[in-house]
Amino acid sequence: MAEYLASIFGTEKDKVNCSFYFKIGACRHGERCSRLHNKPTFSQTIVMQNIFQNPQHTVQLPDGSYKSNMTDEDAQKHFDHFYEDVFVELEEKYGEIEEMNVCDNLGDHLVGNVYVKFRIEEHASEAVNNLNNRWFNGNPIFAELSPVTDFREACCRQYEMGECTRGGFCNFMHLKPISRSLRKKLYGYRHITSSRSPTHLKGDDRDNNDRDREKFRDRDKDRQRRRDRDRDYDL
Repeated sequence: MAEYLASIFGTEKDKVNCSFYFKIGACRHGERCSRLHNKPTFSQTIVMQNIFQNPQHTVQLPDGSYKSNMTDEDAQKHFDHFYEDVFVELEEKYGEIEEMNVCDNLGDHLVGNVYVKFRIEEHASEAVNNLNNRWFNGNPIFAELSPVTDFREACCRQYEMGECTRGGFCNFMHLKPISRSLRKKLYGYRHITSSRSPTHLKGDDRDNNDRDREKFRDRDKDRQRRRDRDRDYDL
């Protein structure tokens, strides 16, 4: 029995623990969720909740879309500036970062969330302890350790393929990409040991990873089937 319970922990078959929180570190039901949110006591990954404010999502129209006077080019520059500021400060103060991901979702539990995976767990713990005493852009920072270590499980595969029909309210991560030039500047040619190369691939960057994607294609199909079952649970 113990072996079976261990094998289903954090999956859709687990009727006790929330599979969404286990995979994504967030759940749209929050504290009202009928399943447990097991917050880790140690992890390489931290999440800073709701700190990125997308300037293109400031005025919502009746149909749910957003109106913005900012061009896509200006919006990308704004995001790159935000990303670089946060990345550089965290890495200088707390230690090497393997990857940093910013959610572009619109759901309250994911909007503006910034996930940072450090190389060493102790660095992540130190960052959480210090960041909860900090403010950003006039708002207090709410940081905690996150169970997410494999961002392939947390990301919406359909969104990456341009096929997600749930839009910004999808319950899987829609990760906002940084520019190619910033990716090279911050990550350089360091060896990425994390579950996926930095989330922020634009244009030709994605082509460079086609070989790796071929390797994981069959595995991704299995993950997508599990995700579809999870979506049914979270309706």
